[in-house]
Amino acid sequence: MKKLTLYILLLIMSYGYSQELNLPVFTQYLADNDFVISPTYAGIGDNLKIRANGLTQWVGIKNAPDNASIYGDFRISDRSGVGISAYTDKNGNTRQKGVKFSFAHHLTLDYKSKQFLSFGISYNINSFRIEIENFNSTPNAPVNPTDVPDDRSTSNNNFDFGFLYRWKAFYLSMNANNIMKKDIDPERGVEPNQLLNYQVYSGLVLKSNDNKDVEFEPSVFFQMFDSDKRSSTDVNFKYRKFNRKGDYYWVGGSYRFLNDQFFKPLNLGPMAGITFNKLYFAYSYQLTFNDLSGFNSGTHMVTVGLDFLQGASNCACTKGTSQSYYR
Repeated sequence: MKKLTLYILLLIMSYGYSQELNLPVFTQYLADNDFVISPTYAGIGDNLKIRANGLTQWVGIKNAPDNASIYGDFRISDRSGVGISAYTDKNGNTRQKGVKFSFAHHLTLDYKSKQFLSFGISYNINSFRIEIENFNSTPNAPVNPTDVPDDRSTSNNNFDFGFLYRWKAFYLSMNANNIMKKDIDPERGVEPNQLLNYQVYSGLVLKSNDNKDVEFEPSVFFQMFDSDKRSSTDVNFKYRKFNRKGDYYWVGGSYRFLNDQFFKPLNLGPMAGITFNKLYFAYSYQLTFNDLSGFNSGTHMVTVGLDFLQGASNCACTKGTSQSYYR
């Protein structure tokens, strides 16, 4: 009975996220890859930046979510950048895949005070499928083939839009994701058609007074879904240490909570990363505080990356707020 209850809970959570064709944001954006958050970051920095993420959620629970994703962005002129990202997500017998194409343009508001404004847009293609061929009928959980007559697959095309404001070491990104409603097939039953969600990402890169090669970066990430107004907030902190060659390591932590339950964390965990000769590696661990916490040992995420084709822009508007953008 305990296992059956756990399976039902996993199925409900899978339906709630996957049917919306919008995966929850984890801490992969903290692996020095702000492009995960917003298309406005495409082309910022001196390199073609590639990051690949592998995430295993709720380790210890059978058929728990697994996610793999890859992101790449680069500058195509002094003031513009493009990017592409793709992901695949496995959650029990549900499969979700998607690809996103992004474009960003960067403007200089005031050169002396280092104020910049960026605009970005993304075109998204997502697909969702239930693998009914893997359904196993047992005496305790019988499956009637007439109840699931096809593969329950669906696809969605949508757009994201955002802007990014930077002033010296401060940054503020605001985004609207999945701005179009989803077409609904009435024969598939009740499912949400409003996928719109809003994200705000803001932070500050502080230089150490004692060591110019040390940075501190507090940041906040807020996400709200327009359909039911549910929202969450990440409070993050990172410490970076650079060497003479521009390589660096960083350590930090993240605290996620539902906005109506500030003192009841949803996720909490440390993270760390290192870059050496344009190669990047990071690891993040999240301990989940919910009804599943007693059944698993947490969520693990690994990021590997590569920076290459270095070339400085003639426009300051593509310079990032951290040294990590222009090593």
